[in-house]
Amino acid sequence: MPRDEAPPPQVRPAPRPPTPRTSDAEGIRLSKLLGDRGLASRREADDWIAAGWVKVDGQMAVLGQRVLPDAKIEVDPQAHNQQAQRVTILLNKPIGYVSGQAEDGYEPASVLVTASTHWPDDPHRRPFHPGHARHLAPAGRLDIDSTGLLVLTQDGRIAKHLIGEDSDVEKEYLVRVEYQGEGTLPEADLKRLQYGLMLDGKQLKPAKVSWANEDQLRFVLREGRKRQIRRMCELVGLKVVGLKRVRIGSVVLGKLPVGQWRYLGPHERF
Repeated sequence: MPRDEAPPPQVRPAPRPPTPRTSDAEGIRLSKLLGDRGLASRREADDWIAAGWVKVDGQMAVLGQRVLPDAKIEVDPQAHNQQAQRVTILLNKPIGYVSGQAEDGYEPASVLVTASTHWPDDPHRRPFHPGHARHLAPAGRLDIDSTGLLVLTQDGRIAKHLIGEDSDVEKEYLVRVEYQGEGTLPEADLKRLQYGLMLDGKQLKPAKVSWANEDQLRFVLREGRKRQIRRMCELVGLKVVGLKRVRIGSVVLGKLPVGQWRYLGPHERF
């Protein structure tokens, strides 16, 4: 190469842009990560995020956010206080409402849990909060054409106690009936209601069945098959014309008006 000729310039590759830590398509959904860390269920986590109680790496979290597994997550203590305040509602269900999800155009009984339907004489005097009406699950079935005590709860432990496979909590009903045969219900058929009937090929557990008055029976059951009392009555020639649940365990309906509700007190036990 001639001495007076400059060397060709060296070509260096352009620097690569830094790899982002995460993107919308990467990472873990924040509500799932909170659940994986044992801080909350996913449903609770979404509630906390919506309420502004969660920060990620010092920034306020947003619903649907994705984060890396090692993200620094801070949860406001108010969220834990709210978690500890799960409520259980006692509702006197009217006819025409279903216990659980809406079906066939009928509304769920949970829509009745509002500030305006809170029983003014609720002995527990707890102030109503809109969050108390969210995520209420029925702990037991009450037919659309039945009235009386329905338990709606945010506490899975109470639901399991009342309707779990091993539950033997008593449920008491007042049942108005009409005998479809001649005369009155034979004593032998009353005894069959107490023990001896089968539904869906399975023997029913023993029940306490007695006359409350001349046209009303009192049933005390420790199980709750679909439309059980109505089907039991049909097997012995009785037509049910009215059914009201008045007690679950040691908790009674009492003077709670139809369509109104109250809180389960801190010292009440089923």
